Amino acid sequence: MTQIGKIPQCRAVIGMGNGTCKVDQIQVSVPQADEVLVRMKSASLCHTDHDSMSWGKPIVMGHEGAGIVERVGAEVDVVGVGDAVILNWATPCGACFQCDLGNQHLCENNSPVVAGANGHTPGHAHLASTRWQGDPIERSFNLGTLSEYALVKSSAVVRFDSEKLAFSSASLISCGVMTGYGSVVHAGQMPRGASVVVLGTGGVGLNVIQAARIAGAKSIIAVDLSANRLEMAQSFGATHSVQASRDDHGLKEVAEQIKNLTSGRGADFAFECTAIPELGVTPLAMIRNAGTAVQVSGVEQTIPVDMTLFEWDKKYINPLYGQCNPQRDFPELIRLYESGKLMLDELVTKEYLIDEIQDAFADMHSGKNAKGVIVFSENV
Repeated sequence: MTQIGKIPQCRAVIGMGNGTCKVDQIQVSVPQADEVLVRMKSASLCHTDHDSMSWGKPIVMGHEGAGIVERVGAEVDVVGVGDAVILNWATPCGACFQCDLGNQHLCENNSPVVAGANGHTPGHAHLASTRWQGDPIERSFNLGTLSEYALVKSSAVVRFDSEKLAFSSASLISCGVMTGYGSVVHAGQMPRGASVVVLGTGGVGLNVIQAARIAGAKSIIAVDLSANRLEMAQSFGATHSVQASRDDHGLKEVAEQIKNLTSGRGADFAFECTAIPELGVTPLAMIRNAGTAVQVSGVEQTIPVDMTLFEWDKKYINPLYGQCNPQRDFPELIRLYESGKLMLDELVTKEYLIDEIQDAFADMHSGKNAKGVIVFSENV
């Protein structure tokens, strides 16, 4: 980072809005009263980051990451300079209807998904704090972690001091790990001894699997097209695996195999983690009567629904961010990691430099990586 007056300049990945991205210089303002400037150490990647290249306007990409606090605003007392932090995009205002109910992840004022956003288009908080080519530019999910420096609200950082946890692994907690874990523990409230199906064993699906293992599931059935991913799923806790076929529309053949593995009834819980719209209601076909289907991957498209899938007394929920409360959940996830129960290091398949962003996305789409992580070299 170099200084231009009082405005630091650094390198970042810019989503161009037309499906492409480029690495370029941005300028980041000094923190306002409630803001924190974070020197990014790592930023993990997911399909939402790739999607952000097509949001119709330039944007500083990235919404998962970890780093070190460089500067703080005058009113910030939750972290100090030099603290290691994990970033999160659930930044509650603490005063709206949903925050009063305890639904911080659904904050009506600050959520980049809920607060007046269109789909996954980010919010507009402190828009002028980051500039590209002289003009203000938005930050993905109000974070923009694919940047050497990120200027964020103080409510977007959670301090950690684990000696075991590397920044690459810490960055995974920001979204993918939290979404998978929270969908099982908070949203699904899965009891011990339950039978579980997980459709899709990418980054989020693997975290659903290990959350179900940690929560004491009796059986965990992983479903995927890839034999390699199914093998990985077993290392994270899957007790059974079913390899799907692209010709099995609606996964009807898979549903029959699931019933055979669950006493003919279907599983107690099924979690959809594929992000394939056509499979949005498919978990309903995998569960028993009065079972619970959880749509984890955030399908938002309009799809036809066979209402007989809801028979009988089946529940279908569509949680956001695993109902995350960062100050509560991130420390708990770190404790689980330190105890050896939560696998984080094993999720990091490969690290990349910022100039290798295209390679990282290519490896993600090919299914090569559980998670790819961008790491940032030290700046002067």
